Amino acid sequence: MARSMLIVCVLAAVICQVWSAEQPKHIQEIHPWRSQGKGVVVRVKRDWIIPPIRVLENSKQVPENLVQIKSDKIFTGEVIYKLEGPGVDQAPKNFFEIDDKTGVIRSKCPLDREKYKSFTLKAFALSPSGERLENPTTIEIVVLDQNDNRPAFTQKQFTGAVSEFSVPGTSVMSVSATDADDPMTENAFLSYSIIGQESIPANAVTKTMFGINNETGTIYTRDVGLDSEVVKTFRLMLQVADMGGMGLTSEGVAIIHVSDINNHVPQFNPSSYSMKAVENRMNYEIGRVNVTDVDDRGTGNWEAKYFISNDPYRIFAITTDSVTNQGILMVVKPLDFEAQNEHILFLTVENLNPLSDKAPNLPVSSAIVVVTVVNENEAPHFREDPIQIVVPESVAPGTLLKSNIAFDPDNSDLRYEISRDPERWLDINRHTGDITAKRTFNMRSHHVKNNIYVAIVKVTDVGGVSTTAYVAITLKETNDFAPKLLPLSGTVCRDARKMASGLVLTAEDDDFPPHAAPFFFEMPHDVSMNWTLIQVNDTHALLQPLVDIEDGEYAVMVLVSDSGNQSLSSYAQVNVTVCLCDSFRDCKSEAGAVFGSSMGISLIALIIVMASIGLLLLLLLLAVALSSCGRRHHIKKGTGLLGGDSEDDIRDNVLNYNEQGGGEEDENAFNIDLLWNPLDAPLTPTPYYAGSGVPRGKQPFRKDTPHDLPSPIYPRRPPADPTDIEDYISDGLDAADKDPNVLPYDTALIYDYEGEGSLAGSLSSITSGSSDEDQDYDYLNDWGPRFQKLANMYDPR
Repeated sequence: MARSMLIVCVLAAVICQVWSAEQPKHIQEIHPWRSQGKGVVVRVKRDWIIPPIRVLENSKQVPENLVQIKSDKIFTGEVIYKLEGPGVDQAPKNFFEIDDKTGVIRSKCPLDREKYKSFTLKAFALSPSGERLENPTTIEIVVLDQNDNRPAFTQKQFTGAVSEFSVPGTSVMSVSATDADDPMTENAFLSYSIIGQESIPANAVTKTMFGINNETGTIYTRDVGLDSEVVKTFRLMLQVADMGGMGLTSEGVAIIHVSDINNHVPQFNPSSYSMKAVENRMNYEIGRVNVTDVDDRGTGNWEAKYFISNDPYRIFAITTDSVTNQGILMVVKPLDFEAQNEHILFLTVENLNPLSDKAPNLPVSSAIVVVTVVNENEAPHFREDPIQIVVPESVAPGTLLKSNIAFDPDNSDLRYEISRDPERWLDINRHTGDITAKRTFNMRSHHVKNNIYVAIVKVTDVGGVSTTAYVAITLKETNDFAPKLLPLSGTVCRDARKMASGLVLTAEDDDFPPHAAPFFFEMPHDVSMNWTLIQVNDTHALLQPLVDIEDGEYAVMVLVSDSGNQSLSSYAQVNVTVCLCDSFRDCKSEAGAVFGSSMGISLIALIIVMASIGLLLLLLLLAVALSSCGRRHHIKKGTGLLGGDSEDDIRDNVLNYNEQGGGEEDENAFNIDLLWNPLDAPLTPTPYYAGSGVPRGKQPFRKDTPHDLPSPIYPRRPPADPTDIEDYISDGLDAADKDPNVLPYDTALIYDYEGEGSLAGSLSSITSGSSDEDQDYDYLNDWGPRFQKLANMYDPR
């Protein structure tokens, strides 16, 4: 199939440039091409690549013909040419156009290479009906650069630094610039230069100190003599130009600081100091030292670092004030005036940064500081705090516990006192400080914690300065208390020996270990015939009979001992009730057990017994009340207390009353404890329990008085003078009240007729020779109100 050929027609000037620059290249060259006329390219069999079309930017000749395309294929009809691509119908649009009849491509406006460097278009040859007559042909348009952009520095101001005394050729910094023109052309070939130099302070240096590499923009030192103490900063005016320095130019600024190096050593000013320090104080400033350094203030080349060369115990310290650079001398450990009253210190100084090798060779600066110690009244010191004391709790009062407990650095007299001693166990000598025991200690005190009792002592010097210390007294347990046996009563079953049971005994001891348990239980030899003790463990033993014994109560003596150093022991009587037990090993409720023992009675039986006793007492009181009322009704109204049916009843009978009370002092009622006929001998009273008829000898012991004391002597005979009968009766009553072997004074007593055999003889013998009329009974009026009614009955009037 034969292919058509495109003929490219170029304008005269452009065609000459194209043919002189390049020859057309084909994709796959089979046959060489030949020219058939000026500006015409003929393809024989294959398509050819058209070289780029070069267009100068910023051209003012618009529209401008760039190239012409034409098909060499012979058509019977018209050929229409079309152009597509960026710059035509794609963004950016309307930069190029094509004449559809002639195939001439034109630029419609000036081009800018900095915006669009090239355009790639496609050309088409079409029939009027739109049919493609040729394959599309690619056309590339390249925009040629013009020097239309100035170079520009990348920063408005460049900043750098260089150390003072740097050698020539030392690199300081680099500057840079850019140019928007084509970097592949001279339009963007830049050249740097320094066009001015200023020093700060102004005019301090007049020679040119810096140079710049015109191609790279590197700034370097050109001369010697940079000194930060002379010039701190340089200001350089820079210029950059394209076209190798012959084109467009721009200017810039570079600031170069001359940095300080540590080329000066600090110097003490002055080199000797005198300071004072108060003893016994620490962590406070005593003075400052000064240095001078001309290096840059606030830098490590200026800041000083101080040393003390002769302080082996590190009593002093020196630091640096970051603002003034002064050395601050401090006391970090307490000074002692009595030990050393003056200290001489040697100080040295250097910078925080190492000294530069360019600095002059000078010795390290040094200074001398004389520190005078100021004496002050120091507080007394205890030799130990707390003061440790170990002592037995049973220490004897007055025992020396501790001595030489404190001293005064100023060698002044001291006064001692105890400021806290809650149990008041301690005493202290006011002048010597000797601590002694005031009384025996007690480990059971709530102030003793973990066997330690804590007190506080205070010591004061003559200047009034005082200090305190704790006294920790460790109490050692001693064997102070004997163990106590428990229980002191209990029951043992009748068959305890066979059942290997018995009464379990233990003990309690107020001492602490090791002076308490284990306990040891023993029995006297005379008791061990019938009873035995079996040690169960360290705190318990079992009491049981050795032989079969009868039911009843037994008193068994037991000796219990503790395990303390110098063991203590005590005897105790254990009241043991032996009884018949049930299956639960409890005493059975039997009548014998009820009346013979207080142990083993069941609760129900005990309630029945107590109710019965209460009922009997109630009946007894009721019977006494009824009897008293009956006797009162037998006394006729208007007769005396001793009145009856005949006179013989008065003289020969003693009436029995059941309402007397011992010791009652009733002035109004006619109550006597003993009725007797004054004409007969006195009767001997025999007291009975009220309503029971039980004589006094059968009564139980009184619990409010000892029962083994002798009875007082009762008055046995009436006085010779009948007027003393009142005192006689009162003495008898008083003796009865104080008799410990009779019932209490408020117990009702019953006096009965003693019968025959009285030592006083017959009462009737006194009146055997006379009648009642011959007797003078006026003396009865002198015996008091108790005998007033009797006197009235015998009054002859």
